[in-house]
Order: sequence, then C-alpha cells, then structure tokens
Amino acid sequence: MADMDNKHQVHSEVGRLKTVIMHRPGHELKRLTPRNNDSLLFDGIPWVDRAQAEHDDFANALRRYEVEVLYVQDLLRDTLDISSARDQAVDTVLADRRLGDSLRANVQAYLSDLDTDALASTLVGGLAHEELRGGSGLVYSMMQPHDFIIDPLPNLLFTRDSSLWIGDQVAITSLAMPARSRETTLTELIYTHHPRFSGTKKLYDPSLEHLEGGDVLLLAPGVIAVGVGERTTPAGAERLAQRIFDADLAHTLLAVPITQERATMHLDTVCTMVDVDAMVMYPNIVDHLMAYTITCKEGVNPTSAPRPFLTAAAEAMEIETLRLIDTGLDPVTAEREQWDDGNNTLAIAPRLCAAYERNIETNRRLSDAGIEVIELSGSELGSGRGGPRCMSCPVLRDPC
Repeated sequence: MADMDNKHQVHSEVGRLKTVIMHRPGHELKRLTPRNNDSLLFDGIPWVDRAQAEHDDFANALRRYEVEVLYVQDLLRDTLDISSARDQAVDTVLADRRLGDSLRANVQAYLSDLDTDALASTLVGGLAHEELRGGSGLVYSMMQPHDFIIDPLPNLLFTRDSSLWIGDQVAITSLAMPARSRETTLTELIYTHHPRFSGTKKLYDPSLEHLEGGDVLLLAPGVIAVGVGERTTPAGAERLAQRIFDADLAHTLLAVPITQERATMHLDTVCTMVDVDAMVMYPNIVDHLMAYTITCKEGVNPTSAPRPFLTAAAEAMEIETLRLIDTGLDPVTAEREQWDDGNNTLAIAPRLCAAYERNIETNRRLSDAGIEVIELSGSELGSGRGGPRCMSCPVLRDPC
C-alpha cells in the first residue's frame, strides 16, 4: 500500500481531515441566467453574495477543526506564474473548434495581454462576446453580445467531481458532460505544475473512460465503491479497478448501478460515510441498490452476480454489518431531504460531519446515532444541487 509519510494521501472517507481543496464561488456564478443555466449544467441561479458568505462559513467551520483549506483560484494563479503552464492553459482554450481562425487569433492576443490574476479569472469566469473588443471573422460577427467565447465554469464549485485521491495518488477524472471538460483541464494543470504537488503520481486522467469523483466512495482502506450510470460508465469503473489493483491501492472495488435522475446524479447523492462502519443513505433505494464485486485476485471480472450493496460492502470491509442511518423520517421527507443533499455529508473525522442545516430530520437521525453534525447554511450553495462532500476534495486525511 501507499507510503504513509506522503504529504498528500486519502485512504478512507472518514479519517481525520487535514487538507482539502475548495473553490470559492465567484464571477462565474454571476454569468448564470435563465437563458443559459441549463446549458451550463447548473440547476439554479444563486444569489452570489450569499453563496459566497455561505461558502466562507463552510471553509471557516473546517478551519476551526484545523483543516487546511486550499482554494482552486489561488492554486491556479500560482500555477499560471509558470510559463509552460500558462502556455498550456491558453492552448487548451484556443483548441475550441467553435472559434474559427479569425476569432482564435483575437482570443490568443487578448489572453496574451492578461496578467496572471486576470488570466486565472478569465479561465474560470469566462469571456463574453461583448468583452472582446475588436473581434473579427464570421464566428464573432454571428455571435450575440452575451454569448460566451470562453464558457464560464460554475460547476467548478464542486471540486470533488474533477479529482479525487486514492492512497497517495490523484485521479484526475473524465467528466461526461462536454460543458465541464475544461474543469479537468484546470485541475490537471494544477496537479502537473504547482510546486505543492510536485512528483504526485496520477492514477487516472481525462483522456480515459468517463469517471466522476462524486461516484467514488472510499468505504475503507482497500475498499472502493463506484457508482455506475450516465456520468460514470462501466468502462470507467473497470479502468479504475484495473489501475488501483496495479498500483496496489485497493483489493476490492464495488461497481454500483445507480438510477440516472437529476436527484441521483452521483453515488454520493444517495449515500456517504459518517463513521468507519456507518453510512447515511436515502432509504427509498436501500432495497434496490446492488453491487458487482471486483477483486484484485479476479482482475476486472465480477466475482459473482450482483448482490445487495450493503451486504457486499460489509463483507469487503470485513465488518459484520454496515450501520445505516436513513435520510429523513418518512418516504416524503426522505425524498425532499435527499433532493436538498441530506445524504451529501462531508466527514471531518469519525462520527463528525458537515451537513446542510435545512435537512432537519436527517441531521436529527445522525445525532441520535452518535454522529456530531456541523450544520451549514446552504440556501444558495444548494441551488447547484451539491452538498458539502461535492464542494470539497480531500487531499490529506489521517488513517482511521
């Protein structure tokens, strides 16, 4: 297994959290309108100032537990100070086939004149037609004033999706939706060039089969569950299994088919770990959630027909049973609180998690089960349909 002295490593969902990557919402959210929010894959149109305040409260809550918070914008700015990284970032934008040669030349000249701070802001916040003065060519002429030449990245808020750590290696994911592909481009840029991550081994990269971080749960050291559906494909789960087995990072992977509805986009929208043997789960799917077990001994071939997820998970984790804490109080409350990310908790340590305050019944059940809940305001952050786990990418946890 991985070297436990490495400065970045994650072996479980619940080990004491030490360092996390987050993205403070910014100008990219102010770009959202009723006209474009669907194409930009953001469910709501948040009040940005309030969303920033809520995010700041989240980050400060983590700091009170001595968690180091790294911000994407800061990491990106540092990275772009490196000339090769800056060139790579600009080249990626210019590779967009929608631009055409004339507009591409205009964009290249515009980006070349930006200082590091402005370039980082543009890569995240986007560039509208009206902001590029003196554009030329047919593409530019046929655009509307508020069309985007460089799309903003509102979903960068959900840092869990574009990367995750397994052991001492980082998996830079392959996001299924084209509108989000530049998120992994920026993430890969940071992990490749930022001095903080020098020498980091990459377990996965965006050129591979679709795999999203919200679908990957580190149930226990050596045991990984992967939700499989529209966002993470069976091929992505198979590729990850092979890579973690080759790197000796896990002995078992559970491939978990999930229904692809807006409310159940990723596995972590229906279940998350809150203790070494406890999980909060949307009760309406408990009896239907199955898992294919794949082990390092058998390679990528399932060892048997699919079995109930909780049974397969407990066996792989070598515990008698996985304690289950239901979302909500009844089927209707459960459905509402699942929609409001009641399942999407972030464990800060065993029996200590962060969750949205609005999910009253779920938080009460967690408390009754001996789980301390740090309640967060999420009236605006939640408009993007993502909870504390979605908005955080742990890069260092203590072993359980």
